[in-house]
Amino acid sequence: MSIAIADVAPLAEAGDPAPVLLTVEEAARCLRIGRTTCFALIRTGQLESLTIGGLRRVPADAPAAYLARRRAEQRAA
Repeated sequence: MSIAIADVAPLAEAGDPAPVLLTVEEAARCLRIGRTTCFALIRTGQLESLTIGGLRRVPADAPAAYLARRRAEQRAA
């Protein structure tokens, strides 16, 4: 979805490639939700994340995938 790409683009420095992983705060900003809600989505498995060392990161495509699943669920309902 283009919304996630548009929101992630400013996170990269000028000339740097777009980030592959987002912090939870960056993912929350992409989804326009709070940090606590984002952690709740991660905890329930609705939003993909991984741990690197002690850091929780969200793949850059995970917010768009979450939105696509939610939209499909709402259309089916």
